[in-house]
Amino acid sequence: MLVLILGLILFLGIHSVRIFAPEWAGAREKSMGEGPWKGTYSLVSAIGLVLIIWGYSLAWPVAPVIYEPPVWMKHLTALLMLFAFIAIMVYTVPAGRLKPMLKHPMLVAVKIWAVAHLLANGDLASILLFGSFLVWAVLDRISVKRRGAAIAAAGPVRNDLIAVAAALVLYGLFVWRLHLWLFGAVPLPVA
Repeated sequence: MLVLILGLILFLGIHSVRIFAPEWAGAREKSMGEGPWKGTYSLVSAIGLVLIIWGYSLAWPVAPVIYEPPVWMKHLTALLMLFAFIAIMVYTVPAGRLKPMLKHPMLVAVKIWAVAHLLANGDLASILLFGSFLVWAVLDRISVKRRGAAIAAAGPVRNDLIAVAAALVLYGLFVWRLHLWLFGAVPLPVA
């Protein structure tokens, strides 16, 4: 569990600098220069992400089960994940009508993803992983609102259709095989 915790500290820590120390982050970027700051940020993020993936794969099989969700919660998780995929694709493509409506679609996607996985997984490693991301996303949303971050201007509906179509394809691939292949877990239980 230690590797998972270290990964979460590195990944969410570097992603929390603008939440808890925006002036410090701005000063570091100014003193280091944009390129070196972004390079350091990316390197710490990448190391943290690798440690999270590795740590979770080590911790998950042996983590104590805190609660055992009923099977129907796993189906609810699958439905919620469809909305998480749509939100992440809305974030990814140029703005349509949905991006300004969601305001910060990446954070919406992270919150839905985290809540959905907390509904389906009751082991300590999952609670730590998904709970940490949920707390981070809520705090970041509050921080973004306080900073008055710009909301994307509305664009053509065509961009929303592209985002939803891409999300459906990606979601279908995850349900079909990718989730099992990448994470070793079947997303939709039979029973």
